Amino acid sequence: MKKEDLTAVSEKEALYNECLSAVKALSAALDDFEGAPEKLKALAAYYESPEWRRHFELDERGAFPKDMPRGVLSEDGVYDLLDDARELNKRLRALAGKMRK
Repeated sequence: MKKEDLTAVSEKEALYNECLSAVKALSAALDDFEGAPEKLKALAAYYESPEWRRHFELDERGAFPKDMPRGVLSEDGVYDLLDDARELNKRLRALAGKMRK
């Protein structure tokens, strides 16, 4: 056996381990994300509704307890989350295209 063979197998083993780790991590992340599209749709509908505006105004007047989490009433928070989800969708589609080649 040549030294080049050992080097080649070692290099490919490193690639294998990196890819294996990345595939497992992405699979776990996708498992976590699987129900998110429907939840994001519901969140977008709420954010665009009069109900959200009413809740936002109540929050501006201090009607909700100060210790109550209410990030959903942040004007930029929900918008940014929805925008990030759209960008993630683009990335996933682009990645899927690369995997077919």
